[in-house]
Amino acid sequence: MKKQLLFCLQLIFIAGLNAQSIGDLVKKAGDAAAYPNHDLLIIFDSTAVDMQETGLTYVVSHTLTKVLDSHGAQELSVVKFGYDPLSAFVEIKKAVIYKNDGRIIVLDVLSTMDYPAPARAIYWGAREKMLEIGRIEPGDAVEVIMFRKGFTYALLAAGDDDKYIPPMKGQFYDIVEFFSTYPIREKVYQVTVPKDKPLQYQFYNGEAQSSSWFKDDKIVYRFSKKEIIPLKNESRMVAMVDVAPKLLVSTTGNWNSKSTWFYKVNEDFGSFIPDKEIKAKVDEILKGARDEMDSVSRLTHWCADEVRYSGVSMGCGEGFTLHKGTMTFTDRCGVCKDKAGMLITMLRAAGFQSYPAMTMAGSRIDYIPADQFNHCVTVVKLHDGKYHLLDPTWVPFVRELWSSAEQQQQYLMGVPEGADLASTPVSDPENHYIKIDGTAQLQANGTLTGRIAITGEGQSDAAIRGLFKYSNKTAWYQNVERELLRLWPQAKVTQVKYTDPADYQRYNIWVAIDYTIPEFALVSGTLMMFTPLSAGEIFKSFQAQLSFETGMKERKYPFRDRCSRMVEINESITLPAVKKVVQIPDSIVKSGNAASYKGRYSFANGAVIFTGKSIFSKRLYDPGDWPEFKAAVDAQNRFSEQPIIIEL
Repeated sequence: MKKQLLFCLQLIFIAGLNAQSIGDLVKKAGDAAAYPNHDLLIIFDSTAVDMQETGLTYVVSHTLTKVLDSHGAQELSVVKFGYDPLSAFVEIKKAVIYKNDGRIIVLDVLSTMDYPAPARAIYWGAREKMLEIGRIEPGDAVEVIMFRKGFTYALLAAGDDDKYIPPMKGQFYDIVEFFSTYPIREKVYQVTVPKDKPLQYQFYNGEAQSSSWFKDDKIVYRFSKKEIIPLKNESRMVAMVDVAPKLLVSTTGNWNSKSTWFYKVNEDFGSFIPDKEIKAKVDEILKGARDEMDSVSRLTHWCADEVRYSGVSMGCGEGFTLHKGTMTFTDRCGVCKDKAGMLITMLRAAGFQSYPAMTMAGSRIDYIPADQFNHCVTVVKLHDGKYHLLDPTWVPFVRELWSSAEQQQQYLMGVPEGADLASTPVSDPENHYIKIDGTAQLQANGTLTGRIAITGEGQSDAAIRGLFKYSNKTAWYQNVERELLRLWPQAKVTQVKYTDPADYQRYNIWVAIDYTIPEFALVSGTLMMFTPLSAGEIFKSFQAQLSFETGMKERKYPFRDRCSRMVEINESITLPAVKKVVQIPDSIVKSGNAASYKGRYSFANGAVIFTGKSIFSKRLYDPGDWPEFKAAVDAQNRFSEQPIIIEL
């Protein structure tokens, strides 16, 4: 280990940096005036990686960070490094403060604290190393050297350094972010690999200087980039890692190799072998099943609803190796891979071919086979000979078997024949419809009495069902009532009706509010002004598109919605005798492939009828889709801002 550490340190200090040269760097780096609106400046961020034949890596990171203002001083008062002791070793080797008056303070790294990392829902024993820097001031800089060996995913524990060897033995990958929330003067990443394990790599979302050379029996790759300025965030944009500069490196040949390895490591471990208790439960669940899809649906929803999401360290079977289904069946809890493994085990007990798959929730997987995964799901082969995706983690009390909140998302199956990286398709907006229907009577004094109802399907059904799913039954009435009262506090809710929220597999959710709203319409003499409930912001929380900030004329980066959706609105309001229509908003038609909207008012049989239809065609949008998306949202909002005025 000492030999490898010295090797990496030599790489880091190849430029001959000493206290004097570092002090000069700090003085010349620039101050708050040079980097306005930033609290810290990273003068350099260097990483050296040395890969062994086994895949074990020794890593040294070397950073120098300058404080620009008081907020930055507070931010840099401690340094932290997170790690999983099952798969990585971390040690702070050096920490130095360079004061703006020329003093140099060498900190005692032996005072580094090692403690359990804060956790929620997943308790896998992650830890943090923390060193207190103490009080520092603008103009000061902090230099830190950290040594690490191991990898970022835990598999099967072993002895000594063996436990730091990556799951895919003899292979190496890394995902290197060439961006930060702070400006970076220069970032360097250097990796040394055995000659028989050359890297394939690609730099995304920008350019970097790259070079490689032979050194003894190894190949050295070096990547660097200067003057990295943080990207300006746009609301609802895709993950920063999808648009900011990053480097992917991997010794693995292709995704097919990863696929077959993922299949084999779980089969060898025996992750999906059912016992008699599981088989008995499967028989019970499938009693009376109509066909294969009914069987798959029943098993998927059982695993979704009956296995609680809670991650604790369970010994053998972490990371890429899924815990055995027998364990999860006994514990009835686990994280995504446990729920997926439970479903695979049950599907196999029912006679299906089923395997695990890996995906990345929240960002894109690029094509270099570095392990860009944070989520595990299930695939099943049906009679059509095709694999179908199932996700028991994301569909508790959801009518779908695969969450369409994961559409346009890459995944890799662990199947015996191997598979390439694939993407989930766009889900038709009609699969996630929202329908709002209202009937009401408006009195001459401005009081409105009627019923407003909402129903949905797919992800829209799941959103509406959240009125009940996330609270005790005693709060259900108030949750529904609140949808009206937040807009009209003077309203009197006379009745709330809804279908059984727990019976989601048979019925779409349907919620209705019977109400009376005094002073709903503004009355002045013979004039009356009002906006129909459905044209306003009733049930806005279930229409994610309405929460977009549409003040931006254009976008630089792709953006995301929760899901594709279609919204249909129909409301009829019977009016008192109308002498004259003074003002009524014009009809609006906004056509487009990414998004569209149609809305209009009409009069029939003494009633004003409002109809509207919005279509938002996907979850992830390109910047060029923004004009259509913005126009559709603005058009829907316009009806809430322009009232009807009539003369009685």
